[in-house]
Amino acid sequence: MDKISFEWDERKNLLNQKKHDVSFEEAQYAFMDAERIIARDIEHSSREERYYCFGKTDENILTVRFIYRNNKIRIIGAGYWRKGKKIYEKENKIHK
Repeated sequence: MDKISFEWDERKNLLNQKKHDVSFEEAQYAFMDAERIIARDIEHSSREERYYCFGKTDENILTVRFIYRNNKIRIIGAGYWRKGKKIYEKENKIHK
């Protein structure tokens, strides 16, 4: 199995940390969750396909927005959002 490669714009990473208190370094861990959910972002996929990854990290369920480009996952945003948590719990049949 090939190693997953990640990349991002460092300026966006810093902005994301200020806005959502999540670094893109941390966001990579959502992809390591064996029960992660990958979904197409149909609202923002105009020029190239965009996706969401909903995955569990040490903190909680993290939502990561990304594109797949040149065999790399390019992270474009991340945060701990209630909507992402709901999708993750529904798809993995987690009951509260």
